Amino acid sequence: MGQYITNSAQQTAALGEKLAAHLHGGETVAFTGGLGVGKTTFCSGLAKGLGVTDTPSSPTFAIVNYYRGRQPMAHFDAYRIATLADLETAGFYDYLDQGAVVAVEWSENIAPFLEEPLVQVAIKQLSENQRSITILGVDGL
Repeated sequence: MGQYITNSAQQTAALGEKLAAHLHGGETVAFTGGLGVGKTTFCSGLAKGLGVTDTPSSPTFAIVNYYRGRQPMAHFDAYRIATLADLETAGFYDYLDQGAVVAVEWSENIAPFLEEPLVQVAIKQLSENQRSITILGVDGL
């Protein structure tokens, strides 16, 4: 387990970039945390660390955004996903089978359907700029 404190959006993104060095594809990175805590910011750093050249954006309305790079990444918003059928329709398992890193915001909505390898990232807002970030499922971060 890793417990981290970040003091800016840049530090939150940098932690995401650092996590990327420990991923090889086929992992699910499951994010929890309220609205506006920095999940998408963390995902931007994760994407940068995976060699994605596009700027990730929140997949709120699209459900999933797919980014190509040295290591592809599928960025899901599970806020409106409630069933296994919804998840399968969105192609969740297909991205994993293709070797993409799958980052899931609002992962608590689909927790029963998540499989290993699973990296859990819980983000809590401590102040306007400060975040507490707990990362489980990765050694040596």
